[in-house]
Amino acid sequence: MKRFLVSITMLATFALAGCTTTTGANTTAGNAIGTANNIGMNVFKAAIDNQCRSEIQKQNAWRIASAVMTAEQKEAVQSNVCGCVSEQAPQQVTIVELGSAAIDSQYRTRLVTRVVAKSLQSCYASFTK
Repeated sequence: MKRFLVSITMLATFALAGCTTTTGANTTAGNAIGTANNIGMNVFKAAIDNQCRSEIQKQNAWRIASAVMTAEQKEAVQSNVCGCVSEQAPQQVTIVELGSAAIDSQYRTRLVTRVVAKSLQSCYASFTK
């Protein structure tokens, strides 16, 4: 279902972008592009957050550290780290990559995994300073 929503959002963004290039001064279409772009980015950030939480739980260090944490503490740590990752994710991708991700589900999976890996490293470095 998530993949379907991402695909639809991305396709809508590109469809609306095509409309604005032919109308030029149509501010309504410009607003629609902005809205579609925001929706697409929010869906992308949600996918990144889900992947981030999955990646954290696979780490041995997390398993050891989380053994002594309460559920609230685990959630707080995951929210802080994955919030950072989700915020940095858009800086790690181009519009071309997002377009390809909207069309190809295998590419989308690889892109999200790559972005999470890069952003996790960056966020981890900022938390350990």
